[in-house]
Order: sequence, then structure tokens, then C-alpha cells
Amino acid sequence: MSRYLLHHRHSPDECGVAFASFKGHESPLRHQLTLASCRSGGHAIWWTVDASNEESALRLLPFYVAERTTVTPVSEVQIP
Repeated sequence: MSRYLLHHRHSPDECGVAFASFKGHESPLRHQLTLASCRSGGHAIWWTVDASNEESALRLLPFYVAERTTVTPVSEVQIP
């Protein structure tokens, strides 16, 4: 398994649709806490997920969210 940072962006008028799209999508990300900037006006959401590849990571998201999401492979590092 690899770790990925999923970075989703949407416009202010798409906020409700982005959140509502999870209702019709089975995903372990549902009902979990994550970081988002919607309340502060940024309209971005970030998830750190473990998946076998980038496509598998995106499949954790509903299509509407996934098509507006970038995937970045990440790993933990210790800062000296």
C-alpha cells in the first residue's frame, strides 16, 4: 500500500453538491473527519489515504469529487 494526499477543490456554489455526492457512494471516507477550508472560504478538502495506486485512491471518492481532485504520493518524514 502507498499513501496519497487527495486535494479536492470546488467553487463556493458547489460546496453542497460536493458533500451531498458522498451520500450515494460507498466509501470508508464517509462519516470520517478530514481537513477542509470551506468554512473559511477556501473551498478545498484534503484526505490522506492508503491505496494500491492513484486510481484506487480516487475510487474512494464519488465521481463528482474525484474529477476535481489531484492525487499526490506522500510519505511521512521526520523533521530535524
